[in-house]
Amino acid sequence: MTDALPGSVAHASALSHAPRQPLLLCLSHLRWNFVFQRPQHLLTRAARDHEVVFLEEPVFRPGTGPLLELRRVPEGVTVAVPVLPEGLPEQAVIAAQRRLLDGLLATEGGRPLIAWFYTPMALDFAGHLAPDLTVYDCMDELSAFRGAPPRMLELERALLSRADLVFTGGRSLYEAKRGRHPRVHCFPSSIDAAHFAAARTGLPDPQDQAALPRPRIGFFGVVDERMDLGLVAALAAARPDWCFSMIGPVVKIHPDTLPRLPNIHWLGGKDYAALPAYLANWDAGFMPFARNESTRFISPTKTPEFLAAGLPVVSTPILDVVRDWGPREDGGPGLVEIADDPPRFAAALQAVLARPRGQWLRQVDRKLARISWDRTWAEMKGLMAARLTPARAPALGEAAAARIA
Repeated sequence: MTDALPGSVAHASALSHAPRQPLLLCLSHLRWNFVFQRPQHLLTRAARDHEVVFLEEPVFRPGTGPLLELRRVPEGVTVAVPVLPEGLPEQAVIAAQRRLLDGLLATEGGRPLIAWFYTPMALDFAGHLAPDLTVYDCMDELSAFRGAPPRMLELERALLSRADLVFTGGRSLYEAKRGRHPRVHCFPSSIDAAHFAAARTGLPDPQDQAALPRPRIGFFGVVDERMDLGLVAALAAARPDWCFSMIGPVVKIHPDTLPRLPNIHWLGGKDYAALPAYLANWDAGFMPFARNESTRFISPTKTPEFLAAGLPVVSTPILDVVRDWGPREDGGPGLVEIADDPPRFAAALQAVLARPRGQWLRQVDRKLARISWDRTWAEMKGLMAARLTPARAPALGEAAAARIA
């Protein structure tokens, strides 16, 4: 069911007003239903003892709005989407979002407010808020992405100046931000191991993949400027006996730029719940990331997800993948194979396809046992509780509040 908030007037029933629950307002550049990744994993867990509102970027419709559409998703989060008329100038768009946000929060003054930023651009319409706690969860270096707004770096400086806590999605991001704020904490990509481990149980092959030949090399994730399409084409041309199963939405690049060899199959985006069935019927995974500014700081969530599914994987030398999952410092083999050009990549895939997996899987499971989204959220929550005043902290839960004592 969707509630609409016209103008700046909020319905009293828009949020649940659960007693003592703080309100966590997430300001995001991503859509909740786009790809299930870091924000969804963390905020689903936050929703166990917070009222979580996930405020997306606006959509534009002719002759509509301004209004705020709210919907409750199964994960317990309220997704809020500003709907604005087409053709509004930039400053009017910002002003409309601010009015809609103020309307949503008009009746929320009696409980703690946590502002959780994924994009510094949200300061344009939310910079006037005075939350009890401000968190910047920096999951990507957005300024390096194609189409990044010119003011991104300026607004990030402003966000860093007011944030109480900064979390980063990987080691490279941590190293880039740690000198710019006194409380930067590294929380690399984690894993819902049980979800992806279902791929080891022999799930039925999805209908749109069942007819594809073996061996199958698979990729899942967003297909954008971070993918080395030349590498994908070269691998497929060099190994016409391999089938490449490609899962994910295509964004910011034109679909006509995708290589269209007979053994490359672009299957489109899939629900998070459906991914284990696809991975269960692959023989290996690959991460053909380009090496450019947009991948300089990434820490791909799919790395431990491939491993939890029991799939050997080969990646281009993305720094965080190499350091966290690649060859050990003592020269021993890593959990992920690294290759930097098409011939080496093909050779590495050939090697992992032929490799016995028993010992490798035991090493994988030992490492994955030390990480989880549950553990990541628990550590974040403790840091948040420690930054709140003692009077406010109990609203975050007894376990978190105890950290202040």
